[in-house]
Amino acid sequence: MPVVSTKAEPLSLVFEDDGLVPNNPMPFLVYKGAVALDRGHPEETIERLFGANGWGAMWRNGVYDFLHYHASVHEVLGIARGHARVRFGGDNGKELEISAGDVAILPAGTGHQCLSASRDFSVVGAYPPGPPMDLQRPTPANHARALKTIPQVKLPKTDPVKGADGPLVRLWKS
Repeated sequence: MPVVSTKAEPLSLVFEDDGLVPNNPMPFLVYKGAVALDRGHPEETIERLFGANGWGAMWRNGVYDFLHYHASVHEVLGIARGHARVRFGGDNGKELEISAGDVAILPAGTGHQCLSASRDFSVVGAYPPGPPMDLQRPTPANHARALKTIPQVKLPKTDPVKGADGPLVRLWKS
Protein backbone atom coordinates (compact mmCIF):
# COMPACT_ATOMS: atom_id res chain seq x y z
CA MET A 1 0.00 0.00 0.00
CA PRO A 2 1.40 3.45 -0.89
CA VAL A 3 2.47 5.72 1.94
CA VAL A 4 -0.08 8.45 2.64
CA SER A 5 0.69 11.40 4.88
CA THR A 6 -1.32 10.84 8.05
CA LYS A 7 -1.49 14.61 8.62
CA ALA A 8 -2.95 15.21 5.17
CA GLU A 9 -6.26 16.99 5.60
CA PRO A 10 -7.59 18.24 2.30
CA LEU A 11 -8.19 21.82 1.30
CA SER A 12 -11.96 22.10 0.86
CA LEU A 13 -13.57 24.54 -1.60
CA VAL A 14 -17.14 24.95 -2.80
CA PHE A 15 -17.69 26.53 -6.21
CA GLU A 16 -20.95 28.22 -7.19
CA ASP A 17 -22.92 27.34 -10.31
CA ASP A 18 -21.97 30.05 -12.82
CA GLY A 19 -24.77 29.38 -15.31
CA LEU A 20 -22.57 27.30 -17.64
CA VAL A 21 -20.52 25.17 -15.24
CA PRO A 22 -22.85 23.64 -12.64
CA ASN A 23 -20.16 22.71 -10.09
CA ASN A 24 -21.53 20.99 -6.99
CA PRO A 25 -22.63 21.97 -3.47
CA MET A 26 -20.30 19.23 -2.16
CA PRO A 27 -16.73 20.47 -1.67
CA PHE A 28 -13.90 20.02 -4.12
CA LEU A 29 -11.01 18.52 -2.10
CA VAL A 30 -7.24 18.83 -2.60
CA TYR A 31 -4.68 16.87 -0.62
CA LYS A 32 -1.29 18.63 -0.91
CA GLY A 33 1.70 16.29 -0.76
CA ALA A 34 -0.48 13.39 0.36
CA VAL A 35 1.25 10.53 -1.45
CA ALA A 36 4.89 9.47 -1.08
CA LEU A 37 5.69 8.50 -4.66
CA ASP A 38 8.01 5.76 -5.87
CA ARG A 39 10.53 7.72 -7.96
CA GLY A 40 10.73 5.06 -10.63
CA HIS A 41 7.02 4.27 -10.89
CA PRO A 42 4.92 7.13 -9.47
CA GLU A 43 1.88 6.36 -11.64
CA GLU A 44 1.78 2.80 -10.28
CA THR A 45 1.99 4.14 -6.71
CA ILE A 46 -1.13 6.27 -7.27
CA GLU A 47 -2.95 3.47 -9.10
CA ARG A 48 -2.34 1.11 -6.17
CA LEU A 49 -3.66 3.71 -3.72
CA PHE A 50 -6.81 4.47 -5.70
CA GLY A 51 -7.46 0.79 -6.42
CA ALA A 52 -7.02 -0.20 -2.77
CA ASN A 53 -9.67 2.40 -1.89
CA GLY A 54 -12.21 1.19 -4.45
CA TRP A 55 -11.69 3.77 -7.22
CA GLY A 56 -11.13 2.33 -10.70
CA ALA A 57 -11.58 2.88 -14.46
CA MET A 58 -8.13 4.50 -14.25
CA TRP A 59 -6.29 6.41 -16.93
CA ARG A 60 -2.93 8.19 -17.32
CA ASN A 61 -2.58 11.53 -19.09
CA GLY A 62 -2.80 15.19 -18.11
CA VAL A 63 -5.71 17.61 -17.66
CA TYR A 64 -7.38 18.97 -20.79
CA ASP A 65 -6.52 22.57 -21.70
CA PHE A 66 -10.20 23.41 -22.29
CA LEU A 67 -12.87 23.95 -19.65
CA HIS A 68 -14.95 20.83 -19.05
CA TYR A 69 -16.74 18.87 -16.34
CA HIS A 70 -18.31 15.46 -15.75
CA ALA A 71 -22.05 15.38 -15.05
CA SER A 72 -22.52 11.68 -14.30
CA VAL A 73 -19.49 10.76 -12.20
CA HIS A 74 -17.08 12.05 -9.53
CA GLU A 75 -13.37 12.09 -10.45
CA VAL A 76 -10.02 11.92 -8.65
CA LEU A 77 -6.77 13.25 -10.12
CA GLY A 78 -3.48 12.01 -8.64
CA ILE A 79 -0.43 14.00 -9.72
CA ALA A 80 2.35 11.52 -10.47
CA ARG A 81 4.98 13.78 -12.04
CA GLY A 82 5.66 17.45 -12.58
CA HIS A 83 3.34 20.33 -11.79
CA ALA A 84 0.57 22.38 -13.39
CA ARG A 85 -1.62 25.41 -12.88
CA VAL A 86 -5.25 24.25 -13.11
CA ARG A 87 -8.39 26.33 -12.78
CA PHE A 88 -11.06 24.45 -10.86
CA GLY A 89 -14.68 25.59 -10.66
CA GLY A 90 -14.95 27.22 -14.10
CA ASP A 91 -14.04 30.72 -15.22
CA ASN A 92 -15.05 32.15 -11.82
CA GLY A 93 -13.31 29.37 -9.88
CA LYS A 94 -9.83 29.19 -8.38
CA GLU A 95 -6.44 28.62 -9.97
CA LEU A 96 -4.30 26.14 -8.05
CA GLU A 97 -0.75 24.94 -8.49
CA ILE A 98 -0.79 21.14 -8.23
CA SER A 99 2.33 18.99 -8.17
CA ALA A 100 3.61 15.44 -7.77
CA GLY A 101 2.10 13.81 -4.68
CA ASP A 102 -1.04 16.00 -4.68
CA VAL A 103 -4.52 14.56 -5.12
CA ALA A 104 -7.61 16.52 -6.25
CA ILE A 105 -11.12 15.08 -5.79
CA LEU A 106 -13.82 16.61 -7.97
CA PRO A 107 -17.49 16.06 -7.19
CA ALA A 108 -19.60 15.64 -10.35
CA GLY A 109 -20.07 18.95 -12.18
CA THR A 110 -16.81 20.58 -11.05
CA GLY A 111 -15.25 22.53 -13.90
CA HIS A 112 -11.54 22.06 -14.57
CA GLN A 113 -9.01 23.27 -17.12
CA CYS A 114 -5.21 23.08 -17.32
CA LEU A 115 -3.75 26.56 -17.83
CA SER A 116 -0.06 25.53 -17.91
CA ALA A 117 1.99 22.46 -17.10
CA SER A 118 5.57 21.25 -16.86
CA ARG A 119 6.72 19.02 -19.71
CA ASP A 120 6.76 15.97 -17.41
CA PHE A 121 3.26 16.57 -15.97
CA SER A 122 1.53 13.22 -15.50
CA VAL A 123 -1.84 12.51 -13.90
CA VAL A 124 -3.60 9.30 -12.88
CA GLY A 125 -7.37 9.73 -12.97
CA ALA A 126 -9.97 7.38 -11.52
CA TYR A 127 -13.66 7.11 -10.67
CA PRO A 128 -15.73 5.43 -7.98
CA PRO A 129 -17.90 2.48 -9.07
CA GLY A 130 -20.78 3.62 -11.26
CA PRO A 131 -21.43 4.95 -14.73
CA PRO A 132 -18.58 5.68 -17.15
CA MET A 133 -16.96 9.11 -17.40
CA ASP A 134 -18.77 11.69 -19.51
CA LEU A 135 -17.14 14.86 -20.79
CA GLN A 136 -19.23 18.03 -20.90
CA ARG A 137 -18.27 21.43 -22.24
CA PRO A 138 -19.89 24.52 -20.71
CA THR A 139 -22.95 25.19 -22.89
CA PRO A 140 -26.49 26.15 -21.83
CA ALA A 141 -27.88 22.79 -23.06
CA ASN A 142 -25.21 20.74 -21.23
CA HIS A 143 -25.75 22.82 -18.09
CA ALA A 144 -29.51 22.17 -18.15
CA ARG A 145 -28.96 18.40 -18.52
CA ALA A 146 -26.25 18.38 -15.82
CA LEU A 147 -28.59 19.97 -13.27
CA LYS A 148 -30.74 16.83 -13.63
CA THR A 149 -27.95 14.22 -13.61
CA ILE A 150 -25.59 15.56 -10.92
CA PRO A 151 -28.03 15.06 -7.99
CA GLN A 152 -28.43 11.41 -9.07
CA VAL A 153 -24.68 10.62 -8.90
CA LYS A 154 -24.16 8.24 -5.99
CA LEU A 155 -21.84 9.18 -3.16
CA PRO A 156 -18.60 7.18 -3.10
CA LYS A 157 -18.28 4.73 -0.22
CA THR A 158 -14.59 5.61 0.20
CA ASP A 159 -12.17 8.50 -0.02
CA PRO A 160 -9.64 7.59 -2.79
CA VAL A 161 -6.73 8.60 -0.53
CA LYS A 162 -7.82 7.59 2.98
CA GLY A 163 -10.48 4.93 2.41
CA ALA A 164 -13.74 4.37 4.27
CA ASP A 165 -12.84 6.72 7.14
CA GLY A 166 -11.45 9.51 4.95
CA PRO A 167 -12.54 13.14 4.86
CA LEU A 168 -14.58 12.73 1.66
CA VAL A 169 -16.93 10.34 3.48
CA ARG A 170 -17.67 12.91 6.21
CA LEU A 171 -17.58 16.05 4.00
CA TRP A 172 -19.72 14.85 1.09
CA LYS A 173 -23.38 14.52 1.99
CA SER A 174 -26.29 13.91 -0.38
